[in-house]
Amino acid sequence: MGIRLDSNAYGKNAIRLSKVIRHPDRHDIRQISVDVSLQGDFDAVHLAGDNSKVLPTDTMKNTVYALAKDRFTDSIEEFGLALADHFLVHNPQVSAVTIDLAEECWARMHFDGAAHPHAFVNGGSEKHLAGVYQDRQGLALSAGIGDLLILKTTDSGFEGYIRDPYTTLKETADRILATSCDVRWTYVGVPEAPQELYTGIRELLLRSFAGHKSLSVQHTLYTMGEAVLEGYPLVKEITLKMPNKHHILFNFQPFGLENNNEIFIATEEPYGYITGTVVRDR
Repeated sequence: MGIRLDSNAYGKNAIRLSKVIRHPDRHDIRQISVDVSLQGDFDAVHLAGDNSKVLPTDTMKNTVYALAKDRFTDSIEEFGLALADHFLVHNPQVSAVTIDLAEECWARMHFDGAAHPHAFVNGGSEKHLAGVYQDRQGLALSAGIGDLLILKTTDSGFEGYIRDPYTTLKETADRILATSCDVRWTYVGVPEAPQELYTGIRELLLRSFAGHKSLSVQHTLYTMGEAVLEGYPLVKEITLKMPNKHHILFNFQPFGLENNNEIFIATEEPYGYITGTVVRDR
């Protein structure tokens, strides 16, 4: 039985970049993290230590910063496309490039009804995600949202589930539903105005979450994904990861008090983990 090198890739991860865009009357701040990965003709470096076809990962890092000066002017999706194209065009030994980007959500401060020209507040853990995969035959563009912390205090329940000798969970028709949601969707081709699409899809996801009468996290997950596919024909498929951030009703019975869905214990671990991909029926 022989031994051979199978699929392999290499690159540079966590390239952190901040860019100040200086307008005459204001500044904009963009802060991203970029991962670069290359696939291609790299057998020699693994098998013989021959580095002649290896682009140093330090060069990849420098390329991200250099291209950001003129090419990172709009959406992270468009910057990712520019990076992927650059690495593929200038490296004939490379067969495919993967670029993953995550942007911090900074918002301009407002005082007395006016926007401050150069002061910002961070939006928390939420991130705008984008991914580009490009090979010699074509490319695929995806986008998404990371660590989207959402919660609603009613219109959520969990009943009718399996009960066995180890089941202690009480059924409820009225509970808190909270999740730190990760969403990723793939586009058909490369759409125009990806920033506008991202903003619209994010709003639709929130609207679907808020307005849905949830019978389970899975029920809401599918509804959110279905809404995006119905509302945006350019989205091919969407994957949602929705860990259930449990809020357990505090037991007031030892004190002779009632808890009318007012006081909860918010737990971090353990948590329910729910994921699903919603696609178009072919």
